[in-house]
Amino acid sequence: MVTVTAAGTLRRARLAVTVAFVAHGLVGSAWVARIPQVKEHLGLSEGALGVALLGAPAGVVVAVRFAGSVVARWGSRATTMAAGAAGALALVPMGLAGNLAALVAALVLFGASLGLMDVAMNVQGVAVERGLGRPIMSGLHGAYSIGTLLAALVGSGLAHLGVPVPVHLSAAALLLAALVLAGCRGLLDRSADDPSDPDAGPSGPADPAEPAAEASKSAGASEAGCASGARGAARETAREPARKAARRAQAEAVRGGRRMLALLGLIGLCSFVGEGAMADWSAVYLRETLHSGPGVAGLGYAGFAVAMTVGRLAGDRVVARFGPVRVLRAGALLSAFGLGLGLAAGHPVAAIIGFTLFGVGIAPVAPVTFSAAGNLPGVPAADGISRVTGVGYLGLLGGPPVIGFVAQAVGLTGALCVPVALVAAIAVSARATATAAR
Repeated sequence: MVTVTAAGTLRRARLAVTVAFVAHGLVGSAWVARIPQVKEHLGLSEGALGVALLGAPAGVVVAVRFAGSVVARWGSRATTMAAGAAGALALVPMGLAGNLAALVAALVLFGASLGLMDVAMNVQGVAVERGLGRPIMSGLHGAYSIGTLLAALVGSGLAHLGVPVPVHLSAAALLLAALVLAGCRGLLDRSADDPSDPDAGPSGPADPAEPAAEASKSAGASEAGCASGARGAARETAREPARKAARRAQAEAVRGGRRMLALLGLIGLCSFVGEGAMADWSAVYLRETLHSGPGVAGLGYAGFAVAMTVGRLAGDRVVARFGPVRVLRAGALLSAFGLGLGLAAGHPVAAIIGFTLFGVGIAPVAPVTFSAAGNLPGVPAADGISRVTGVGYLGLLGGPPVIGFVAQAVGLTGALCVPVALVAAIAVSARATATAAR
């Protein structure tokens, strides 16, 4: 039973982790609308800008590689706050960069900070979700989407008003760093991060094998002190099979958790390839393949983004009612059939509807996958989430170029069938998400 004090702590943590997700979206998109001005100010060619933009993904990849160890060492609360503040303050050198090298360096720091924050805030979200006993991860990811939208709108407005880039990004850095440090103070402490951690106390259930092992040790010690050597040895021998069985069960749980983690990584990869493809190729498909006007071309990604945001905001209730496996399976099939039929129709309206349905179906995949990775038996939450995040980013960053290579060979319509096939694979492997909260 949750006490009044614990309930209040969880309510504050729920608000604080929502602030963290919103802040991540705000920081990550704060400079997007100002990229043209940065390019013009530095006199960068398209190729040079492309090199600069690789800085953030490079930082993310490196940070995610070590995020599990960092979160395990310092806890998700401290890591979220420190990395979030660092990511916000990295906006200052991005706005003040006087050459390509300075911009790349700032973007590497920016990406590394946000990558570390990404893992840490998802670990915190899973901890809060576990404490509340109901799913919240979809809503948190919806809050992130709202943050990205708000930052893009504010950036576009300030660009329209002619506010200098350094002024905009410096002001945003200070405000967003303050938001992270003040708004995330209510996050749960590190004892809540991993329920299998023996130091976690009442924050989560212990490993079921541990009480049996501890009981065996206590019983053995007591008997050794009060019984004869022969009787004690006999009883120890009799208990040995039970101990071996407990160790075997624990080892099998760890192996099973690792197998499920690999499947969750595959689900994340399939999902993020689809997200990257929609962001980078939907407008190109509508404009160049279906010969739509410039105004229509942007509607494909707009429909996808809005549908995914709305789907995530509503996703927690759906997962709570139907369970993560059924929701993922149904969503993946909706995405596959929606996008597949939209591509087959070869008409702009049908394609926009297909992109929108793809967003609805794929909306719960990342939140449910992170929740499942954070609750795998035998796998520390930070380790599980960092591994799934790393594989997911591989799909997000590497998927769009692969789509381009395939399009070069078979055309863009055929290349966009790759995400269709990948989300169909999610439907097949959805059982791996059974450990997600519901």
